[in-house]
Amino acid sequence: MLLRDKNTGDLVEVMDDNGLHNPFVDRVKVQYQCGQDLADPELCDKQSLVFPSGEALPECWINGHYRTRT
Repeated sequence: MLLRDKNTGDLVEVMDDNGLHNPFVDRVKVQYQCGQDLADPELCDKQSLVFPSGEALPECWINGHYRTRT
């Protein structure tokens, strides 16, 4: 899945879809898709990722307690 790093605007390919959908995982392995050579995979905070359109990730992917009201 391709997402965008909201800090740099670069596209990243998520290497761990299960981690992306798991709200209790804060970081996922991604590979930046900028430049001529592919970068080595690295861990990235899910909070800094958005869809390529700029839309935020669903709350249920980020917050494991999204149904709990405080």
